[in-house]
Amino acid sequence: MNGATSRHDAVAEDPRFGTFPVVAEERADGTIIVRATTPLGDYPARHHDSLFGWARTHPTRVFLAERRTGYAGWSTIGYAEAAQKAERIAAALAGRDLGVERPILILSGNSIDHELLALGAMIAGIPFSPISTAYSLVSQDFGKLKHVLALLDPGLVYAADERYAKALSIPEMAGREIVLSEPGAALPRATPFAKLLQGGPPDRLKTAAAKVSADTIAKFLFTSGSTGIPKGVITTHRMINANQQMLTHPWRFFDLRPPVLVDWLPWSHVFGGNCNMGQILRAGGTLYIDDGRPTPGEVARSFRNLREISPTVYFNVPRGFDLLLGELRNDDELRRRFFAELDVMFYAGAALPDHLWSAFAELAEQARPGKPASMISGWGLTETAPAALILNRHDAEVGNLGPPCPGNEIKLVPNANKLEARVRGPNVTPGYWKMPELTAKAFDEEGFFITGDAVKFIDRNDPARGFRFDGRVVEDFKLMTGTWVHTGDIRSRALKALSGLVFDVVVVGADREEVGLLAFPAPSANADAADYRERLRAGIGRLNEGIEGSSQRVARALVLRDPPSLDKGEITDKGSLNMRAILDHRRALVDKLYGDDAEVIRPT
Repeated sequence: MNGATSRHDAVAEDPRFGTFPVVAEERADGTIIVRATTPLGDYPARHHDSLFGWARTHPTRVFLAERRTGYAGWSTIGYAEAAQKAERIAAALAGRDLGVERPILILSGNSIDHELLALGAMIAGIPFSPISTAYSLVSQDFGKLKHVLALLDPGLVYAADERYAKALSIPEMAGREIVLSEPGAALPRATPFAKLLQGGPPDRLKTAAAKVSADTIAKFLFTSGSTGIPKGVITTHRMINANQQMLTHPWRFFDLRPPVLVDWLPWSHVFGGNCNMGQILRAGGTLYIDDGRPTPGEVARSFRNLREISPTVYFNVPRGFDLLLGELRNDDELRRRFFAELDVMFYAGAALPDHLWSAFAELAEQARPGKPASMISGWGLTETAPAALILNRHDAEVGNLGPPCPGNEIKLVPNANKLEARVRGPNVTPGYWKMPELTAKAFDEEGFFITGDAVKFIDRNDPARGFRFDGRVVEDFKLMTGTWVHTGDIRSRALKALSGLVFDVVVVGADREEVGLLAFPAPSANADAADYRERLRAGIGRLNEGIEGSSQRVARALVLRDPPSLDKGEITDKGSLNMRAILDHRRALVDKLYGDDAEVIRPT
């Protein structure tokens, strides 16, 4: 494969997407370097520069919209007003004892005030850290929140209202300024957010703002904890802006017209906070903050919002698309509204099942014959800000993550019959905050970030066709026979075969003779029903159809009655399982799975 070059180097016929030459160079040791040859291009030094640019050229265009208690419709803010308020907040922050060693902590979810505070912090050169609301509102012991407080030592903590009073009252919060958008009696000493809007000494802001550069830390984004304790990923202005510039090459649709998003994805995660919010700011679009969530109890609010606003781009996780599908099929008006202006749909966070991919393609074609919306995806991490691989064409293969963006280099290292992906580029983090040992282990000798994920070529002779996700190499293991078990493949097949029966599964069997599953029942499934075990047994039988090798055949399963615990780190607030934590905390159940217990399910 030495010197293999993409054949996709012509101008794309579809104006929504851009194509570019991609080369793959194989070394003598089997390592492959894949990169686009198109130059990245220039980008702003500071992330907030775009805000002031749009404030000058399109001052009244709506920047953000949200639902507020007491308002029947949407509360909005334009670019000029947002720039003015953010600058006043920046002046107020610059007058306080805040900085890289005393940053700002944001506990609340997405809101206009949240973004204004974030922009104000960036203008003043003060790092901020948006924290998952689950750490404050779901957790019972605040363990992850305490970990973040100890690591960052924030000087100011923001929350929307008194729902966060319990988290804001723990001993670790003592001595920190608390700011609330809606103060109340439970926190009488809190600073009203309105006070920040009064501004501060202009000279101090001028001095602070002049020091902000591309390498200034914009924020600390905490990893979700799916592979261990949350780590504070240093995120600079350069990382965010370089990644936004990378996306202009495959994704032309953001510049064909001002984008409109109806989006719930939390800004505490890189998907919502860097990619989605960043593209809106870069392209001068409008983001309607969706107050719904992809859960049965909250998704109705998302449906209401989509009945009112037609997005041009729609981002979600597979679970969100699953819930939306049924509603689109049953509601003609929602289907018309949803597809009316839609260019693309984007999923990430997990693989999209084949049936969802096909169903949305069919609905999109029905809604707008000859001009369907495209279903696309990509791959990246918090540490890559996030995009590294991005799909850039319509009607691609299901599961195609796309080629590397211009400016990124992907290094593929042979690892137990897989290709482990590593990334190098201006969008990659310099490291983890105050974790020098983890930072040192995160990079190889050539400066590539070691992701632990594996990918495989769609077409080895044409690298621009893209890649598929091939599991995490750190989760693979060997059976007693010495045969490798690739957990990602088994888990993917299991979720498909056991659809409707399980929420997720953990593939186990390290140093055992057989592969087993620990199965978490789906919320909609009745695990106590008389036929549940038989349906699960039959599903595992389907999973094993045509499989001969012991490393791919599931020989036993055990239903877990206790759901994964957030406080124990077994699950993230995004719903991703931490396989390592589950196995650490449930070793007795693994032993039970490999014993003669009557609860163990064995396929016939």
